[in-house]
Amino acid sequence: MSVEVNGQRLIPFATTLEPGSSRANKTGSWRSLRPEYVNNLPPCNQACPAGENIQAWLSHVQRGDFHAAWQEITLNNPMPATMGRVCYHPCQSGCNRKETDGGVQINGTEKYIGDQALQHGWQFARPEQESGLKVLVIGGGPGGLSTAYHLRRAGHSVVICEAQPKLGGMLRYGIPSYRLPREILDMEIDRILAMGNIEVRTNTRVEDIEAMKQAEGFHSVFVSVGNWIANRAETSIEDGQRMLDGIEVLRQVENGEEHGMTGRVVVWGGGNTAIDVARVALRVTGEKPVMIVRRDMSGLRAHPEEIQDAVDEGVEIMVLSTIHTIRQGEVVLEKMVADESGRPHPTGEYLTIKGDSVVAALGQSAELSLMEKLGLSKAGDWEVAVSPAMMTEIPGIFAGGDMVPSIRTVTAAIGHGKKAARHIDLWLNDQAFPEAKERVIATFERMNTVYYPQATMHKRPKLEAGVRIGDFREIKGSLTAAQAIAEAQRCMSCGNCMECDNCYGFCPDNAIIKLGAGKGFQIDYDYCKGCGICAAECPLGALDMVMETI
Repeated sequence: MSVEVNGQRLIPFATTLEPGSSRANKTGSWRSLRPEYVNNLPPCNQACPAGENIQAWLSHVQRGDFHAAWQEITLNNPMPATMGRVCYHPCQSGCNRKETDGGVQINGTEKYIGDQALQHGWQFARPEQESGLKVLVIGGGPGGLSTAYHLRRAGHSVVICEAQPKLGGMLRYGIPSYRLPREILDMEIDRILAMGNIEVRTNTRVEDIEAMKQAEGFHSVFVSVGNWIANRAETSIEDGQRMLDGIEVLRQVENGEEHGMTGRVVVWGGGNTAIDVARVALRVTGEKPVMIVRRDMSGLRAHPEEIQDAVDEGVEIMVLSTIHTIRQGEVVLEKMVADESGRPHPTGEYLTIKGDSVVAALGQSAELSLMEKLGLSKAGDWEVAVSPAMMTEIPGIFAGGDMVPSIRTVTAAIGHGKKAARHIDLWLNDQAFPEAKERVIATFERMNTVYYPQATMHKRPKLEAGVRIGDFREIKGSLTAAQAIAEAQRCMSCGNCMECDNCYGFCPDNAIIKLGAGKGFQIDYDYCKGCGICAAECPLGALDMVMETI
C-alpha cells in the first residue's frame, strides 16, 4: 500500500524495514504511560487470620506437589489438618472467583494437604541452633501451640502451662469431635512437640506470672488463656432446678464426666457454642433439643453452615424468644418482637415448653485475674490491651487469642501466636519491630476473567443427617487428590504474575522480555510505547499503567 504526496509515492515506514529490524527505532520515547509489573495482595491472603500465603501453596497443589504445599502452609500455620476442619474459611468469602462460578475450595484443599502430611508422617525440622533463651507460654490452645511452634523455629526453648488435662484448649474442649476428630488433633500437637525443647505442664494453672518468670528464669512470656468464663443472664429458676454452662458442658462431655444433660435439652443462645451444645445434646440424650434465641434467624451469630447442619439434624430453633422461668420439666418463654433495626423487645406474652435440662450458651469471656495482678490495662471489660506487636504494657509480656481485641476464632489465635512469636524473637534479640507494609488488594475489578474457563467448586462429602446423629464420627469427608488439584487450578492467581505469556504475546513492540521459568518478565522501555495492551489483556491484574516521568 502506498500514497502519493506532491507527486511522490510514499510507503509506510514499517514496510521499509528489513526483516528483523522492527526494533530499529527506539519508540519508547513516544509514551506517556508506562506498564509496571505489580505484586498485589490476593484477597484470600488478606482475609486469612493466620496470615497464610494461600496463593503460594495453591500453586504447589496445582502441580501435584503436596509436600511443597504443606511446607508453604506451615511457614505460617502448623496445624493445617485441624484448620481444614474447623476454620470458617473467610479466605473463600474473599476469593475473587466467587464473582464468577464460585470461590475456590481453599478450606477443603488445606484439609487434604494436612491429612496427607499425617498419612505420610511429614515432620517439622528441628532448629539448627539453640538460642539458650526460654519462653513461658500460658495456655495450650491454638494460640499457645502456634507460639510454641514458631518460637522453636527460631531456636528458643518453650514451657507450656495448661490448666486442662491435655493440650488443645478450645480445639479439644470447645469443638465437638464430630467436627475435629481427636486423633487428628493429637497427631498435629505431637508433631509440634517433636521439635524438641518444649516442656508441657498440664493440669497446671499459673497464679503469678512475675513470680514464675523470676523463679524459673524465663526471658519472655506469652499468655493465651481462651474464653472459659460463661456469660450469664438473669432469669427465674424454681423447683431446685439449675442452669448449666454451655462451654463447661462441652468440656465435661469431652472428658467423659457427668454433664447434667438429660431428656429434652433447652439451649439458650444463638452462637457457635450454642449450636455445638445443641448438636452434642442430640447425640448424648437421643432427644431433639431446642434453641432459644432472642433475635430472628438473621441475628444468629453461628456460622450459617453450622446452623443448617443443626436444623438438618432435627435441632429446633425458636427465634424472637427468651427464657423467663425455669421449672421442673418445663421452661417458660417470653416472646419478643423486633424493631426496624432488628433489636428485640419484650412483649409480655408467654409460652411454656417442655424442657428437662437448660444450658446457657450466651457467650464467654477470658479470665483476666492473672493479667490484672500485673496491673495491665484492659481494652474493654474482658480483653487485655496489646500493641501491634502483641506486647502488653509490660516489656516482654505478650498476649493473644480470645483475651485481646480481635475476632474470636481458632484461626485468629493461630495467627496471633505466629505474630507474637516472631515479635518475641525480635524483642529477645533486641531488634526493632518492623513497620507493617501496606499492599494493594487485588480486587475483582482488576481481573480479566474471560481467560478463565468455567469450573464449579468441588464440595466435600457429608454424612446424611439421619446417619451422623447416632454418634460422634466425623461428619465431613475429604476431597480426592484429583479434586484438590482441580480446586487449586481454579485459583486465578489474583494480582501476581503466573507467566501466562499474554503480555509477551500481545505486545506489538516486542518489548516484553522473558527472564526464564519462574523469573517473570522484564519490559524494555526503549521500545515500549505505553499502549496498555499488556495490562488490558493480563488476566491477573498484575500490570499497572502509571504516568511516565520526565
